[in-house]
Amino acid sequence: MLGGQLQRSWSTDSVKSGKAFSYWREVVREAVLNVSTEASCDGFRARISWRGFDSLRFVGFDSTSHSLVRTSEHLSRAPADNYLVSLQRRGQSCITQGNASLVLEPGEIAIVDGQRPFRIDFPQPVSRTIAVVPRNMLDSRASWLRKISGARKITAETPFSDLIRRHLIQLADNAENLRGNEVSALTDNLCNLLAIGSARDVPPGRWRTELQLDAILAFCRQNLSDRKLSPQLLASRFDISVRMVHLRFRDVGQTFGRWLLENRLHACSQALRDSRCRAMRICDIAYQWGFGDMSHFNKSFRAQFGMAPGEWRATHEISASTALGCKESL
Repeated sequence: MLGGQLQRSWSTDSVKSGKAFSYWREVVREAVLNVSTEASCDGFRARISWRGFDSLRFVGFDSTSHSLVRTSEHLSRAPADNYLVSLQRRGQSCITQGNASLVLEPGEIAIVDGQRPFRIDFPQPVSRTIAVVPRNMLDSRASWLRKISGARKITAETPFSDLIRRHLIQLADNAENLRGNEVSALTDNLCNLLAIGSARDVPPGRWRTELQLDAILAFCRQNLSDRKLSPQLLASRFDISVRMVHLRFRDVGQTFGRWLLENRLHACSQALRDSRCRAMRICDIAYQWGFGDMSHFNKSFRAQFGMAPGEWRATHEISASTALGCKESL
């Protein structure tokens, strides 16, 4: 479990315009890494907020155009045993590390090695979310990152990139509402997803057990409504044997069939209590989440929740109506 939380925020609105950029340099050093900053001081504007949990930091900033430079001299003065995970939310980032350069567009993510010199140019106003993650948290899951001399980009089309974005935004924007154990769990999931997203040259069959399992479960959740979802499909998707698929589900104390049934039933139960789905027929909800036999669905739903799907929906409609009436009477 993680220790206490450190929260800070800063804006150029709080200092005189002539001093804004020099203050920005010191704030970036404290929040992210020891770097130099370059920009025209005229009209520079920025705001930044960051939260720290032990060795983890989550940063969000918006600024006008400028550059960040980390040199060998910076490394010698302030070594950093971590990676920078950067989500581009608005504008462009041009990242150069080693002999490689890449351009980061909105929705894309870069993993930058804090132990090596780099330069990041922001040619236009920019918004970014950054996680500063200890190297061992990623290296233990993605040993291939140690062999890469430049930054690694995760495009918007990379499998599970949407989940990576959601984790980064949750940790950076909503960390004040999270307990230490929740931050720890989200960060652990984030590192697993980053390992999957950065493993484009590594066959899934060579991933370590936990990483392989996380990837399989994430894929299943994303494709829960697909009636073709099966151990055979997973084996083909992850380049492993069907037997290995069954072993991975055994690792979470389930069979594939039981895991799939429980998760589809849970999705249906959520839809049946969702006011936005009130106009949908129960059979349409069941079909939408991968059930093809209503008799099987009704029997399984009753066994799981102790009542028929129609009773479940009616009970939650009554509960919602009662809660609304209580609020209106206050």
